[in-house]
Amino acid sequence: QAKRKAAFGSVGRRIPYRILHVINQDGESLGNMHRAEALRLMDEHGLKLVLLRENVEPPVYRLMTGQQIHEEQLKRAEKKKASPKPGMCTKELSFSSAIAKNDLETKIKQITAWIEKKHHVKITIRQAK
Repeated sequence: QAKRKAAFGSVGRRIPYRILHVINQDGESLGNMHRAEALRLMDEHGLKLVLLRENVEPPVYRLMTGQQIHEEQLKRAEKKKASPKPGMCTKELSFSSAIAKNDLETKIKQITAWIEKKHHVKITIRQAK
């Protein structure tokens, strides 16, 4: 079974690790503790445990409020939107402002073909002397 990346959010009470590194809602490290101790802290303060880094020993969890989780999800969504898609390609075309009509038509056909293939197209026009 392939391991898939879970969405950022509260992990609830199902924590597969015995020992966790816990960070409080203010960003201060509370150190390594047993899973039961982390769940007790979570219940006492009315917070939620969120997995920050899984591939370190011990895994890092943070106590967060629902509002903090929501803000972090929005930040990550914006970051994901801003990053270019892996299959996305940018094509760049540059020509002079004194280009002949038939050359311009040829370049327009090329640009149209690139756009149909979902490429990003950047056009630079240089001023003729």
